[in-house]
Amino acid sequence: MELAPLIHRFFDNIRNRSDEVYNEFSLQHELGIFLRRTVEPDCKIQFERPVSFFNLPRRQFVKKEIDIAVFNSPPTIRQSIELKYPSNGQYPEQMYKACEDILFLEQLVAAGFERCYFIMFAEDRLFFQGPTTTGIYSYFRASAPIHGRIPKPTGGTGKSLEITGSYLIRWHDITKDTRYGIVEVTK
Repeated sequence: MELAPLIHRFFDNIRNRSDEVYNEFSLQHELGIFLRRTVEPDCKIQFERPVSFFNLPRRQFVKKEIDIAVFNSPPTIRQSIELKYPSNGQYPEQMYKACEDILFLEQLVAAGFERCYFIMFAEDRLFFQGPTTTGIYSYFRASAPIHGRIPKPTGGTGKSLEITGSYLIRWHDITKDTRYGIVEVTK
């Protein structure tokens, strides 16, 4: 089962105003409702599913819950979707959180998930365009691949993430000032 075409269809509905989102919670639920209507009948779409539900040890993951889990019963097909709908600026911090989601998806794939998706919905152009295109900004504004050691850009904590794969955020227009980016993580 390929979710990417369905995800793009969902955002076509947003573009055409058939569906509406206004924050991360509405994005999560509207996408989940859309997927429930369109995926194969034996698939479940569930929200905020703990990794422990899939018999995975929580301590081995940077996050504990999956935003949208897609699976059959018994769970032999397992996919997940992580979402970001940043608001109120905090550009470098939200970009770092997005990279953390991608690391989480890598961990899920390593634990047996077949496909995982990261989606960022941005109504603020400074998430996908802006004068700074180095460091963490390069992944979101300059098409640099998300890969390797990514230091936390704020707080001076010395904290960092290690992304083993290489991922490009592919931005898609919804309106002049609104885009969504998607990353697929697979084996």
